[in-house]
Formats: sequence, structure tokens, C-alpha cells
Amino acid sequence: MALDEKKGVWKSGKGKGRHTPKGRQLDDQAWDDVRALLGDRPRRSDLLIEFIHLIQDKYRCLSAAHLRALAEEMRMSQAEVYEVATFYAHFDVVKEGETPPPALTIRVCDSLSCELAGSAALQKALNDGLDPSEVRVMRAPCMGRCDAAPVLEIGHHHIDHATPEKVEAAISEDDTHAHVPDYETYKTYAASGGYTELTKLRDSGDWEEVQDQIHESGLRGLGGAGFPSGKKWGFVRNHAGPRYLAVNGDEGEPGTFKDRFYLERTPHLFLEGMLIAAWAVEADTCFIYMRDEYPAVLEILRREIKELESAGIVAEGYIDLRRGAGAYICGEESAMIESIEGKRGIPRHRPPFVAEVGIFNRPTLVHNVETLLWVARILREGPACLNGTELNGRKGLRSYSVSGRVQNPGVYLLSAGSTITDLIAVAGGMLDGHTFKAYQPGGPSSGLLPASMNDIPLDFDTLQPHGTFIGSAAVVVLSDQDKARDAALNMLRFFEDESCGQCTPCRLGCEKAVKLMQADTWDQALLTDLCTAMTDASICGLGQAAPNPIKMVMKHFADEV
Repeated sequence: MALDEKKGVWKSGKGKGRHTPKGRQLDDQAWDDVRALLGDRPRRSDLLIEFIHLIQDKYRCLSAAHLRALAEEMRMSQAEVYEVATFYAHFDVVKEGETPPPALTIRVCDSLSCELAGSAALQKALNDGLDPSEVRVMRAPCMGRCDAAPVLEIGHHHIDHATPEKVEAAISEDDTHAHVPDYETYKTYAASGGYTELTKLRDSGDWEEVQDQIHESGLRGLGGAGFPSGKKWGFVRNHAGPRYLAVNGDEGEPGTFKDRFYLERTPHLFLEGMLIAAWAVEADTCFIYMRDEYPAVLEILRREIKELESAGIVAEGYIDLRRGAGAYICGEESAMIESIEGKRGIPRHRPPFVAEVGIFNRPTLVHNVETLLWVARILREGPACLNGTELNGRKGLRSYSVSGRVQNPGVYLLSAGSTITDLIAVAGGMLDGHTFKAYQPGGPSSGLLPASMNDIPLDFDTLQPHGTFIGSAAVVVLSDQDKARDAALNMLRFFEDESCGQCTPCRLGCEKAVKLMQADTWDQALLTDLCTAMTDASICGLGQAAPNPIKMVMKHFADEV
């Protein structure tokens, strides 16, 4: 065969060479758009999610052309950018030929507390009453406002105790931006002695003495794991620097809203605690990973971090605020670290643990928001501010997020020995016409307990003998007008939606469980086998704990299944 008759790999036709690379071509206008949005920000891969947010916020979607341009600007493959953009629920990827979403999106919370308050009927009314070409109505997971159920988010404006009338008013007034509540500013906090402890420690403090105070107080991780807080510091310090601190502000466990409650009121108590912990481990940077569902908190933190920089408390850029994008799995610490690095929030296999191999493969101290708030209080007031309270043989205080069928849902700071009876009482008792039937002690991962088990202190280590745990102390109260099986189905649908998909037991197990739980009569033998497989073989806590609602309903509410 003659040489000119051969068809090489770069030939697109007889005698014709390829004039462009394979795949989607770069659009110059889209490239200009992306460069204008990114400005002079460094083109680091760990900032990919932040940059995707810029495009989503500006254009309300992510066009194929803009994603192609972002990949070009970041010197990344299109596949890398696309897989991150499609992983997170708050990003809308629109391919060529597809219709972009309407200018306005309404997300209606469908968590257990909101479902009890009528969110399904609310969503139907909105779908029936609004023009779908102008407004998109979607179901969404917990927004951390369970005390004001039902809740929805219109744009970035949360409407508490939502009704169609409130939505119509917000649309007519173009009220779609976050409402920032009154809070304690830097000036007010500093005037009352704020940051004096941090200053003293930086001048002449001994980190081991501080760690001893944290140990003495009994402080444990308040994001759900309950690990003794001070111990983490020594683990991280044992590894050579550079070291980092990461704040887990991805408060996504349905029924939990304590972190938002505190951040919308006293953000500097948390910030000082964070900087004390960062000083203790000699962290080079503090990363705050805050969920996107908290736009008001994000704005508060942006403002107050600038105040700290202006006051010389921290150098510019020392506190790096990162914005989540709608992924419950990022509440798992290694998945959060993956997200901070600009990647999909996929949990890592352990060991190694993040104290040794964390952000950018460096030793990383991870703490919950409320944990750090207590660090500041303990250093200011002494360990007795936490361990000086005792009830039912338990020492300490707990912030309980209480919602459901009670008169006054909210965050209540009570003794760690408090029972569900105490919580219902402090929340004003049951709603009129409702009789206490069951409760969720620590988020959907903890399952459900019957009203008869009302004398158990809701604290670390007290619930494990009963097959459950306190977790983040997200307490949802059910009444005789609710079915435990329906509540469990709500929880499993949440886990089905939020599974990252990395491991088969969780990805397929949650899906199969939802199908089995919709039957009039549950196949309890099959569900038991499924629960065992998920618990034993799932990579992270989501899949391992997802079966708890199923197991608890079969154990305590067998008459319903």
C-alpha cells in the first residue's frame, strides 16, 4: 500500500488532518467569562469548588462551555472538573442543547421535622401554584432550621414556617438573598475580654498545660464522634509540620442546628477557640469548611475574618473559609478534607488517619464548631464551666437540638444527664392533642427509641447498650399521630440520596432498603441480612449507621411492620 493511502490516527477523512483536538472545543467568550470571574486568584486545584461556585452564582448554572473554559484555565482535564461539578447537589450542569434551570430555585426541606410539619403538602402547593418556566421547586435535605419547620430556601433566603403566601411575597419583593441576623461583632467581643486568652497563650503559653485543662473539663468531640478533644492535639503535634487545622462546619445531620444557632450569635467565641487550638498544634492555616445551606453564617464569617485581619489577630489568608456545595457525606472528616482539596467528597480508607495524613497529606487537626466554642469558654472560665454540672451520674453540659412534636423547638443547653422527659419539658411539652410516642436521640443515624425508654441520660456512652448513640444530639420527638415506619423510611431515603456511591454495600444497600421498606409488610429476615452487610462492609459511618432506623423499628415498633 502506498504511504499516502494509509489512514493514520490523526486522519478524520481521506487526505485530511484533524484541525482541532478531540472532544469539546474551547469557546473564547466562555474563557473570557471565567477569567473575569476568577480575577487574580491563584489557579490552585484545591480552589476548584470555590471557582465553580463563582460560575454557578453568576450564571445560575454551569454550562458545558464554562466548564470547558474552567478546565483550560485550571490546566485540569475536563473529566476532573466535570466529576466534581456533578458530585455536589448545589451545582447545575447544563450540556449543549439542554434547557438551563429557571432563574429562581426554591428548595423545600424534606427532613423528618419538616415532613412532620407538612413539607410534602407545601411542595405540592408550590408546584401547583408557580410557573415552572420561571421558578424551579425541588425537594432538599435538612437545612439546619428544624426549629422553624417547615422550611424552604428561595435563592439564598430561608423562609421559616413557610407557606405559599410567604413565598409569593418573597418573589414579588425579590427577596432572595440571605438575611444576616444580629450577632456579637469583633468590637463587642473584644471589649468584653475576647482574645485576651489567645494573646496570653501566644506570648507565654504552654500548649500541654492548655491540653491538660481541656482533658480536665471532659470536653469531647461534639460533631458526633465524642473523641476526647485534647488527645487530638498531642497526636497532631507528634507529626512533623507543616500542620493544618480544619473546622467541620458541615452540620448536615438531619435534626441538628446547634452550630448554626451559635455561629449566628457568638461567632468570635468559636473563632477564638479555633485560634487557640491552631496555636496548640502550630497550624500553618485554619480551614473552615461551612455548609452552603448556611449563607448567613458564611457572610458573618467573611465579615468577621476580615475584622480579625484588620485588628492584627491573624495574618491575611491565615483563616481560609471554604464553602460546601450540598453533600452530607462531607460531614465525614476525610470526605471534608477531600472537598477542601477541591475534589469529590469521597471518604478515605483508614489508616492512615487525618491526624497524620490530612489536608495536602499533612498532619491535620479536625474539630467541630461547638467543640471549639467550648475550648474558648474553658480557657476563659476554667474547666468547671463544663464539668461542674452533674445529673444522673453524668458530668458536663450538652447542646440539644430539639424539634418535632414539641411546643417550643430550639437549642437547649442542659446537663449531659438529661433524659428525653427533661428535653420535652424544657421545650414546653408536647403539642396540643399529641401524646409522646417515640424519639430520635441523635439524628437519623441513631434510629428511634420508644417513649417507654424515657429515663436514659442522653449522653456519650449511655445509649450504646440500647443499640444507639447520642451523636450530634439531634433530638426529634414523635407523637401518637406519627408512624415509626414512616419516620424510618424518611431517614433511609435521606441516606439513599446522600450516599457518595463509593462502596457497594452503602450505595445499593440504601436503595434496596428503601424499596423493601415501602412494602405493606416488611421482609424482616431480608432486611436483617441487608443491615448486617451494610454495617460490616461499608467504608464509612454513613453506610455503617444507615441500618439503625430499620433495626430500631423492627425491635421497638414491630406491630407497624
